[in-house]
Amino acid sequence: MLASLQLGSLISPAYACGCGAMVPSRATQVSVDRETSVVDWDGRTEQIVMRLTVRGDAPEAAWIMPVPHRATVELGDPSLFSELATLTAPVQATRHYFWPRSDDWPFAGSGNSGDGVGAPSSAAPSVEVVGRERLGPFDVARLAATDPEALQKWLQDNGFELPDRLATALKPYVDQKWEYVAIRLAPRDKNNPLGGDLDPLRLRFASDRLVYPMRLSKLASTPQQLDLYVLAAHRMEPRDAIGGNAPQVTYAGRIDPRSARDDTGALEAVTGGKPVFVTAIEQSFPYPERIDGDHELRAAEADTPYRTMVYTDRLLTVGGVPVWVLSLLGAVLVAAAVVLLVLRVRRHRPVVPPPPVTVPPPLG
Repeated sequence: MLASLQLGSLISPAYACGCGAMVPSRATQVSVDRETSVVDWDGRTEQIVMRLTVRGDAPEAAWIMPVPHRATVELGDPSLFSELATLTAPVQATRHYFWPRSDDWPFAGSGNSGDGVGAPSSAAPSVEVVGRERLGPFDVARLAATDPEALQKWLQDNGFELPDRLATALKPYVDQKWEYVAIRLAPRDKNNPLGGDLDPLRLRFASDRLVYPMRLSKLASTPQQLDLYVLAAHRMEPRDAIGGNAPQVTYAGRIDPRSARDDTGALEAVTGGKPVFVTAIEQSFPYPERIDGDHELRAAEADTPYRTMVYTDRLLTVGGVPVWVLSLLGAVLVAAAVVLLVLRVRRHRPVVPPPPVTVPPPLG
């Protein structure tokens, strides 16, 4: 399965950003304007390809993501996101109406209106660095932590400050014996702060269910928006709303990545070229503090296809003339023809002479 998460503006400094948490260095700020994540799941292994769009005055920052099992990390393909956007784009269509509206003549002139591994043993250290590598602008550390306070100390020892409320929010993942990926975001030019689209990263880990970590988003102070794209054998749906508004399906249909691919073939590479059923879901979180868990997806009852239609409403015309005007003119002409016909019939109707006057004979 495949999913995509796109989030709007977040708190600054941004301690929460969708599936992870952004931690700037002391006395600096960084915010995530948008997060796009692509998740592929084959029933045993989950892959997440994510790209962050950031701004702020921080020359570097740390990004933390909880994962259910030990993960590997590598750079992702940026063309994957544009390919997905094209495949799931709404269909543009025109819808005509008969009677004029406020923007149409004679009201306001002519015009048209237009109407998404196991846990470490008890003898293991509180924080274990299971791997560390440099990927482009990223310094990636893969961690196994037995408590959030130890994770907080590790970040502090590496020059970053973890807010107390984030340490608290991480506790459910510690209780579930999850691990973490900690990534230091550093621009190639050390003199410039982080900004714009960062290179995408690809995480891969074992998972027997499709789960996307959302719990840390409850730390955000502004409404959140989720755009989720799921590729599977069947149409998919979230198990529940996890504290947000009801999820809305914006696309559902079967796609063969080999025939739908662009010049990059990025989606084909992720899915292995197998036909998949694509489900696109939108969900808003107007009150992030109500988020009470992570998103888990399951198969829907039926593979019902659906595609969002974006309509442009236009006044119905013939030869540039509104049909309602032609209809009124036609009605006037018909009425005039009826009147003329009545007058003509009356004019040619034969005049019936009055009956003759009979004079009675004189009496006597």
